[in-house]
Amino acid sequence: MSIYTTAVARYFEAWNATDPDALAKAVAAAWTEDGTYTDPLADVRGHEQIAAVVQAAHEQFPGFEFRQTGDADGNHHIARFSWELVSTADGSAPVAGSDVITLSEDGRITSVLGFLDRLPEA
Repeated sequence: MSIYTTAVARYFEAWNATDPDALAKAVAAAWTEDGTYTDPLADVRGHEQIAAVVQAAHEQFPGFEFRQTGDADGNHHIARFSWELVSTADGSAPVAGSDVITLSEDGRITSVLGFLDRLPEA
């Protein structure tokens, strides 16, 4: 596995963790202590704030999981990839996005810049 594939796998492990202890461990494994997450709905720093954003997503979309679409593309400790938020009940995917991550020397995420490509209709 490349540094990018490993980082993206850890990222999705964090986003799909629903148990608070598992979420805390997954966020710590994926992000550096001062790592950031920024998208149109959030701009946070540090493990606790990142975990709170993940938890809020699961509260808003219970029974959904984040799935990578396609392969991660990376260079110079920067990677990009796309994802969907998929219902485990019926396979619908009302939310999709693309993220760009920057990695530290140890392969953990220092920053995420997220973009929402598809949102549920109001």
